[in-house]
Amino acid sequence: MRIPLDYYRILGLPIQATSEQLRQAHRDRTLQLPRREYSDSAIAARKQLLDQAYAVLSDPAQRRTYDTSFLAKTYDFSHAPNAADMPDVHFSDNDLVVDPHTPSIEIEDEQFIGALLILQELGEYELVLKLGRPFLTGGNASLRDQQYGDPTIVFSDIVLTVALACLELGREQWQQGQYENAAEALETGQQLLLREGLFVNVRGEIQSDLYRLRPYRILEALASSQDNVEERRIGMELLEEMLRDRGGIDGTQDDQSGLNIDDFLKFIQQIRSYLTAEEQHYLFAQEAKRPSAVATYLVVYALLARGFAERQPALIWQAKQTLSPLGDRQDVHLERAICSLLLGQTEEASQSLDLSQEEESIDFIRQHSQKSPDLLPGLCLYAERWFHDEVFPHFRDLMNCRITLKEYFADRHVQHYLETLPEDSDVPNAQPAAVSVARGNFRQEETSESSRDQLSRSAIGSV
Repeated sequence: MRIPLDYYRILGLPIQATSEQLRQAHRDRTLQLPRREYSDSAIAARKQLLDQAYAVLSDPAQRRTYDTSFLAKTYDFSHAPNAADMPDVHFSDNDLVVDPHTPSIEIEDEQFIGALLILQELGEYELVLKLGRPFLTGGNASLRDQQYGDPTIVFSDIVLTVALACLELGREQWQQGQYENAAEALETGQQLLLREGLFVNVRGEIQSDLYRLRPYRILEALASSQDNVEERRIGMELLEEMLRDRGGIDGTQDDQSGLNIDDFLKFIQQIRSYLTAEEQHYLFAQEAKRPSAVATYLVVYALLARGFAERQPALIWQAKQTLSPLGDRQDVHLERAICSLLLGQTEEASQSLDLSQEEESIDFIRQHSQKSPDLLPGLCLYAERWFHDEVFPHFRDLMNCRITLKEYFADRHVQHYLETLPEDSDVPNAQPAAVSVARGNFRQEETSESSRDQLSRSAIGSV
């Protein structure tokens, strides 16, 4: 059997290697044993190839003869049309066929698993998959007549090598920023091990990588074009799955992603700009039912953003009702004032401003209401800027929205709704939320009794 390997690569050396370098490489490679899961047969086959490479290259006469053939094939291969591609390797009548221009060596069939192991160590993961997969389709039966060794043992070794190739290929693609490709490689290895019921510890390694990869996959999927409906659907499903594992946005359960509460809240802030207002409304409304302080406040922002941008005052009214229980521990009077303004409830808006402790914002509103008997002119200006500068930028579909209050109140649907506005009513009790989460900033003096409250205040504004 010919295999796409050469003696220099087996020892990890260049063709210019000295005799001393050959001895040292052979010694190091021999002492560097593979993973303990490999069978003695696989380890022995690998050592045979290391010994064979050293025996040829350490003998001057054999090395000269080998170098002549090796250099000729290397030169032909480097000038082939697809020199950058993987060596042309395929199976014909169950026999491995290697392109004649590819440097290769002849090995015994029982050394095949050793060659696979060496290719794996060299980082030739795709080549390992190409060579190993044909032996996995038919189970042990594909290793006929024991020509490769004991079928049961060899089959397990091939399964292990292919699974590890999937694991390392996934990690390699992860580093290259190809997150979905990485997940596909990892899941392929995991499914192989699950199907064969082998190597639980390796399965655990793959699953651990999949958990840690999940935030990257979510970002990649949600950042894609809105036309990529399927990809974005997968991203949302992964996000919801991650939230379930954590026990919510501000949950304390371990989703094995490596993100602590603070990091995860920053992650939520990061993905918000990739989600539309409708998507955030749906997602955070579900999360608020846990209940979740952060999610509840994010629902308010989604409702306000949609209500103002889409001229749907019913959503503004809903946001105002949701704000009511949030005032138990935090100052939400400024947000209530904006809600009241958009609902035409000017007296309530003024009362809310009087109660607000947002000194910087109130100073701005007062400064722009100097010639008015109340603060409504300044509130109108503040509300428009607040939507454009602090709210809309967090929604993918509203980033460039520049709607004015004049346009909002001129809408016939808005006018009709305000004329028939229902009376305020309480909503079911909700957990108090961190006000600054959706504002995109936080004040140091806003500390609470628990560290989780503090994190939820600051996380979304700290990205």
